[in-house]
Amino acid sequence: MKKLSQEEQNELLNILEQRFKKNPTRHPNIQWDDVLNKLINNDNALYNLFQMEETIGEPDVVELSNSEGKIFFIDCSSESPKGRRSICYDHEALESRKQYKPEDSAVNMANEMGIDLLNEDQYFQLQKFGDFDLKTSSWIKTSVDVRKNGGALFGDKRFGRVFIYHNGADSYYGARGFRGILELS
Repeated sequence: MKKLSQEEQNELLNILEQRFKKNPTRHPNIQWDDVLNKLINNDNALYNLFQMEETIGEPDVVELSNSEGKIFFIDCSSESPKGRRSICYDHEALESRKQYKPEDSAVNMANEMGIDLLNEDQYFQLQKFGDFDLKTSSWIKTSVDVRKNGGALFGDKRFGRVFIYHNGADSYYGARGFRGILELS
């Protein structure tokens, strides 16, 4: 695992703290000091968050229902993170393309970053805190039964509501990426 320099760590923590304070409705029952205490000696989490930030995910703490006592960072960029677009769903889908392969897949990128894709419930919960993916869409964690039939799920928000759709897992578009989630332990 790579470790951030002290300068990178300080800069990241400053960005995360400012974003946390700017968006209190995302985490009404969580205090920054509690988040900071979990981050301070957690090099893995700091590096994962650094990668989320570097790919324009704008990670912030989001208080999910039924997650009492847990702290989650979720990509809160208004649109699907720019540094994670034009990718298919997973490695199997990437390998199945004979031509015009994208550079990577959502599942692979998430694994390399040490984060997970949002699932459908988490995507719906995120949308309660703002308008996300009004012009883009984001791959979401897809069940095995959908995936084994060649499909994958993605979500977006249009006309004031959230939609979950399906597409071939090997498809990719310039406006589709993925949103990640990181649980602090």
